[in-house]
Amino acid sequence: MRTLKTAAKLALVMTAVLAMAAQAAPKPPGRAPVLQSVVDCRKLTDDAARLACYDAATAKLDDAEKAGDVVVVDKAQVREARKAAFGFNFQMPAFMTAGEKPEELERITAVVASARQEGMSGKWVIKLEDGAVWRQIDTVVLTRDPKKGSKAEIRTAALGSYFMKIDNNPQMRVHRDN
Repeated sequence: MRTLKTAAKLALVMTAVLAMAAQAAPKPPGRAPVLQSVVDCRKLTDDAARLACYDAATAKLDDAEKAGDVVVVDKAQVREARKAAFGFNFQMPAFMTAGEKPEELERITAVVASARQEGMSGKWVIKLEDGAVWRQIDTVVLTRDPKKGSKAEIRTAALGSYFMKIDNNPQMRVHRDN
């Protein structure tokens, strides 16, 4: 009987916690008002009024985009942003994913812009052509020095870490600096 009461209390507490979590979950933002005004023009039934509405609304949308008040991106640009952010513990903002769960990047390939060894540790610092800087955090010894133009493959590893393999070298554990 005592176990049943304890289980019932636990179930009640869990229900309350789940209800609070559901209320606290952030809702995705609605459309920008300047975009919504374009969409609202479709509601007009009079052709001349609808055309005038579209003309005015699209002019405002164009002005807002030129001023940087509204940013329009497509899925390819979102994918490119996710690739550029690879290696950071970064959650893409909800407005960039339009309610979709974006595909998780598990690996990227890139081209080495420069490579150098640091101090007495001899650990590598690799700068990629996209400007990303990755630093070796293990003691793996590379068989060949990475060079400008070398192909680098970076993949996710356990517990939020990353492995980098440059050309035919053994893979090394790395951390993204920038």
